Amino acid sequence: MTSNGKQVPVQAAEFVRRHIGPTPADMEEMLRVVGVSDMTSLIEQALPSDIRQSAPLDLGSGLSEAEALAKLRVVAGQNKVATSLIGQGYYGTVLPSVIQRNLLENPAWYTAYTAYQSEISQGRLEALLNFQTMIADLTALEIANASLLDEATAAAEAMTMARRVSKSDATTFFVDKDCHPQTIAVVQTRAGSLGWPVIVGDTFAELDATAVFGVLVQYPSTSGAVRDYRDVFKRLHAAGAVAVMAADPLALALLVPPGELAADIAIGSTQRFGMPMGYGGPHAAYLATRTEYGRAMPGRIVGVSVDSRGRHAYRLALQTREQHIRREKATSNICTAQALPAVIAAMYGVYHGPDGLAKIAAAVAVAASSLAAGLRSQGRRLVHSDFFDTVVVDAGRDCAEILRRAAENGINLRRFTEEERTGWIGISCDETTTPAVIEKIWRIFSQSPEAHDEISVATLADTTQPAIPNPLQRTSDFMRHPVFHRYHSETEMMRYLRKLADRDLALDRAMIPLGCCTMKLNAATEMMPLSWPEFSELHPFAPADQARGYAQLIEDLERRLCAITGYDAISLQPNSGAQGEYAGLLVIRAYHKSRGEAHRNICLIPTSAHGTNSASAHMAGMEVVAVACDAGGNIDVADLRAKANKHAACLAAVMVTYPSTHGVFETQIRKICDVVHSYGGQVYLDGANLNAQVGLARPGEYGADVGHINLHKTFAIPHGGGGPGMGPIGVKAHLLPFLPGHPALANGASEVGPVSAAPYGSASILIISWIYILLMGGEGLKRATEAAILNTNYIATRLSPHYPLLFKGQNGRVAHECIIDPRHLKSTAGVTVDDIAKRLIDYGFHAPTMSFPVPGTLMIEPTESESKAELDRFCDAMIAIRKEIRSIEDGNMPRDDNPLVNAPHTIRDLADEVWTHPYTRAAACFPVKTLEQDKYWSPVNRIDNVYGDRNLVCSCPALDDLPEAAE
Repeated sequence: MTSNGKQVPVQAAEFVRRHIGPTPADMEEMLRVVGVSDMTSLIEQALPSDIRQSAPLDLGSGLSEAEALAKLRVVAGQNKVATSLIGQGYYGTVLPSVIQRNLLENPAWYTAYTAYQSEISQGRLEALLNFQTMIADLTALEIANASLLDEATAAAEAMTMARRVSKSDATTFFVDKDCHPQTIAVVQTRAGSLGWPVIVGDTFAELDATAVFGVLVQYPSTSGAVRDYRDVFKRLHAAGAVAVMAADPLALALLVPPGELAADIAIGSTQRFGMPMGYGGPHAAYLATRTEYGRAMPGRIVGVSVDSRGRHAYRLALQTREQHIRREKATSNICTAQALPAVIAAMYGVYHGPDGLAKIAAAVAVAASSLAAGLRSQGRRLVHSDFFDTVVVDAGRDCAEILRRAAENGINLRRFTEEERTGWIGISCDETTTPAVIEKIWRIFSQSPEAHDEISVATLADTTQPAIPNPLQRTSDFMRHPVFHRYHSETEMMRYLRKLADRDLALDRAMIPLGCCTMKLNAATEMMPLSWPEFSELHPFAPADQARGYAQLIEDLERRLCAITGYDAISLQPNSGAQGEYAGLLVIRAYHKSRGEAHRNICLIPTSAHGTNSASAHMAGMEVVAVACDAGGNIDVADLRAKANKHAACLAAVMVTYPSTHGVFETQIRKICDVVHSYGGQVYLDGANLNAQVGLARPGEYGADVGHINLHKTFAIPHGGGGPGMGPIGVKAHLLPFLPGHPALANGASEVGPVSAAPYGSASILIISWIYILLMGGEGLKRATEAAILNTNYIATRLSPHYPLLFKGQNGRVAHECIIDPRHLKSTAGVTVDDIAKRLIDYGFHAPTMSFPVPGTLMIEPTESESKAELDRFCDAMIAIRKEIRSIEDGNMPRDDNPLVNAPHTIRDLADEVWTHPYTRAAACFPVKTLEQDKYWSPVNRIDNVYGDRNLVCSCPALDDLPEAAE
């Protein structure tokens, strides 16, 4: 049955019933506890009536899982998987089955949250530290971050970092014209929003080192060339400029690394370390740099600290500097990670080790050399004689005919589109390239059908060597740490992945009650198709007729998202929520510019907003003006009006989160939109909390002009330990012409350039959200929203007698998240929000969001997926912790030695010969009886964050501290 009593088809009810945690009987009991008669009454009390959508979602009835998969099979069948030799940053790869089964397809890995609670994230933090160590070694630079979104956005991040650390007074950035086209375009987009000129040219012939603050080069280049940049970088450094190198990590197993060439920053994609192309993503980019620039790095960095016992422990280092501390001064955004793909890339490196990577790289290079030898024997002119994996042929007048033959033979080659490269054809080899493929290419290029029989790959095997010049052949060791030498058998790798997963607390173990993050169920049916080759093995720049299935899915998903949000058009390009914010603000700026109002650059942002909002506004070239909130946590409309009036001539936008980050539906949202519109501004609605609106209200109908949609929150894409995500933006019709373009799209021209490397961002994970919407149907989506609001009000009701509820909306209700306020406990018991969060670990829970949006508080969001039993388990834990605090307040437990300040407790606490605390070991480790049978053990005691920031170590511990590497 639905919430309004209507009957729905059995197949729709079946999946919806399994997705929504509480049963109908549970809901009746929960509604009674909350104090309302039915769901309709609760929603009427929580949600302002003037924003309620009048019509139900017209998305049809939900499908059964079998029906949804059958429908997707039809869609997948419209994609054609060809042999892709396009290259341009995307390559065929082989993901070892042990990694696919035990990591990519394992909910212990893909349902984890970002590792802000370090003690319960030691497994994925170690994996990410492996990633950082691998990248630092391959690039020969001292420090690497824990991943970025893709290679093109990493290049943009490197540019802004270069501007920060450069000693040059110049404001111009130079990009070598032989970089990947999508990288050049994304860099131009970012530079344009910041007002920085970009010169695209020949680094060796056209670079004036004194006129730029930095330069970006590709290594190997997009046309395959391997060049020596040492003299160029020497000139740059003499002028105080910064050298940035986009380097292929597999090539670095054979090439002199960027650090040895004197590059300052290296960026690139680790896609070819096991991740399928996926029509564009998700793939983990990397950024590495010198130690002296470490504190200027964008994104997240895993560091080594110590726990309260003095043992090594991992944590996110400097984790708040961009998102919260720098805020409107930020030049980057911390929510720019691809944690799960980074872990896969790291484990690819661990499994193969340095020797294995070198062998794979050598096989790729030899394949390219063999290909080149055969083409030369046909009289074909090669554009470059030095290369790693990419051979470019100047085919001249034969170009079109060769490409036609290749297509007939199921092979995709790259056609260069630049005028000066007319007739060039690129052929990129990878680890999937076989001798049969090489010989087929020879036949395709051959002007004489018989010529291909004269040679074979086998006849060239003894004489073919990589086409890398001696001065650029790598001689230095890399990946010497024991972790890259031990786990080379499937048994060892399987056990290593299990060991790391067991150290973490993910959604497969317990509720993750984080506010604004919507850690909902990621159903297995939604996840399974990611491994289907029809979706995973498509190159993002494959011919359109090979991607008709993707086109259909994308078009249908856009239509459904428009119906849900009330926007008129969707861009699926932004591949994170933060990227969506940035893209949406660029759209607003372009709109104002089109009206002759390019001077509009003021962005009003409430003080309660996500830290990402300020960073995104700055990245879009806007100036941030803060708007106050009132005592109830709502936007102060009078202050908003005053600020809008003061900056009327230059007002560009307001960024507002709805429901607010305070967890309430503000009653004046329409008035807020009207005020900003009356002064010529646009309304950007942060979609982080869309989970509370689907089926109940449409942002595009109550005043929002543009907003992003966190598919990785509201629409079931897993968080993956901090990525992947997707943050598409929706716009009203007047903003449609300004959606981000892309050079790979036929209609890609736009006032706003691309914000991601691929036209549809991380396209392969769009499948998850599409299936989720199909399975739920319009009525199911509405029921999920209602359940999310009920679950939160249930928690708020149960906890409010024990912890003050900081903000309430109309009629005393909250939205899909609520904030409890334990700040007074600091004075009454010496207990902080950190102590409560760490003590929750002993009870088997991930902590709610700490100290955001209000320092010292906890923001709780249960989502619709949690059952009443799990909600009660969480509430019981929080109430039990309050009783422990009361024993401190009553003087029965000392302030400096109690279960909270010493939490989390580990199995070592049970093993200590001497126990000196004034509470029992059982109280420490088994605070409730049910834990005696099913206990999650934190692998470390409380981590010292201050020590970690003061002693920044961001790679695996030194070899001198560890046994010799096992061969």
